[in-house]
Amino acid sequence: MWDVIVLGAGAAGLMCAIEAGRRGRRVLVLDHAKAPGEKIRISGGGRCNFTNLQIAPERFLSQNPRFALSALRRYTQRDFIARMDRAGIAWHEKTLGQLFCDGSARQVVDMLLRDLAEAGGELRLGVSVKAVRPGYEVETDQGVLKAASVVVATGGKSIPKMGATGMGYQIAEAFDLPIIEPRPGLVPLTFTDAQLDGMKALAGVSVQARVGVKGAKIAFEEGMLFTHRGLSGPSILQISSYWREGQEITVDLAMGRDLGAEAQAARAERGARELANALDLPDKLARAITERAGLSGKLATQSKAALHSLSDATHRWHLTPAGTEGWRTAEVTLGGVDTTALDARTMQARAVPGLYFIGEVVDVTGWLGGYNFQWAWSSGWAAGQAV
Repeated sequence: MWDVIVLGAGAAGLMCAIEAGRRGRRVLVLDHAKAPGEKIRISGGGRCNFTNLQIAPERFLSQNPRFALSALRRYTQRDFIARMDRAGIAWHEKTLGQLFCDGSARQVVDMLLRDLAEAGGELRLGVSVKAVRPGYEVETDQGVLKAASVVVATGGKSIPKMGATGMGYQIAEAFDLPIIEPRPGLVPLTFTDAQLDGMKALAGVSVQARVGVKGAKIAFEEGMLFTHRGLSGPSILQISSYWREGQEITVDLAMGRDLGAEAQAARAERGARELANALDLPDKLARAITERAGLSGKLATQSKAALHSLSDATHRWHLTPAGTEGWRTAEVTLGGVDTTALDARTMQARAVPGLYFIGEVVDVTGWLGGYNFQWAWSSGWAAGQAV
């Protein structure tokens, strides 16, 4: 009989197990994978974007945006940074408050495993959970285990090649807890063949862009990458979490500039040059913009109306994605266990004492850039104080 069985040896699960173990609980962590913390290991290009200096509740998506407040305020990014410092793990700020390890992300996994062992917790890998029954009995492919409490930290459905499953949702539904429909988040956008005809030549081109959803108040100013299937890069991944099927996105391909006004001013010096060649943009991008605006010829021959069209094609590009690349490349899962069913302070199911849900399996999803790891640390910590 265990005090706590934690399902999932990812960021949230390990954090919870460590905190519970430090409080004297007999803790067992189960995971079907062969290695713990695989998402930690591969994140940030192998350097783990472990948190963000600019953590704020409005940068998390949920049916109840205020749900994450309690955990995020009680265990902050500063708390995890201090944990890294105590472990002697060097780190640096990259951009937009994003913090990365100077060395390998494996250092973070090793720190968590070391802390788990020191807290007296046990980790068992390669164990598949079949079901959780009231009591609590955890049925696995290696027998039935019993515990006073169960913490579900199984993650979402993103990156299935890493072993992601929908087990956490199945457990929630078995206990009659509501689920907000899961969908891919932080994912590249795809387009129809007809739309791609005008974009294929740009595959591999990267620009700084401002991307928003038409009619929404949110927009992101970061890198954007043209791909063979559509658009990717940080600005696209960010807006994908807000975009829904059928909605139009707006793209500014030269933010902070007025390309029409620049072209007008450049007539005297560059009027004899072809319009696309006279623009201070990557060659392929300049040609694609002028073609989309229906313009050709010398800069000097362009009317004011033509240059206005050029400006629109550059700064107000409207297009409607056909979809996303789906779970295969999604970095996170939107939706999950409905927060109305959970206690924000403890992460315990209100109607099912002893059953907890933390991390990505919950309907809380952060922006790109360390936000989702901080939610894992914070929600795991909160549950670890309560189990």
